[in-house]
Amino acid sequence: MDENKELLEYIYQNIDMGIKALNNLINTINGKDNKIKKIIEGEIKGYENYLKECKKIMKKYKIEPKSKGIMAEIGNWMGTKMEMMKDNSDARIADMLTKGFTMGVVDITKRIDNYKGDADKDILGLAKKLLKFSEENINFLKPYL
Repeated sequence: MDENKELLEYIYQNIDMGIKALNNLINTINGKDNKIKKIIEGEIKGYENYLKECKKIMKKYKIEPKSKGIMAEIGNWMGTKMEMMKDNSDARIADMLTKGFTMGVVDITKRIDNYKGDADKDILGLAKKLLKFSEENINFLKPYL
């Protein structure tokens, strides 16, 4: 059961931070003429769907969702604000997001490999969906680079 809890908590925190980071980014570029906004809004909706699925599975396993914490959120907020002050072009935003999704792909791939023999298939299935979602978003961002 510990493997299930560890993987589910990781998935939840990944999704939760993704939503918060993307909402922070949208709020930062609000009022600007960025064509990439539609992509970001789609990413948020995708994450929100995975969050619902994750919470359902967590409820089944009686696991309480836990965010990464306020310091991670503040760091994310400050980093986004500083980056957007330097350059808020679609190309820069796509570059930032692509790097973030790529780090996520590497990390979740490792976790899927580490837990594939131990975690339940519904949890691994959600992890694989999140992996595919990240890979697809990298492809959606490429035209903006």
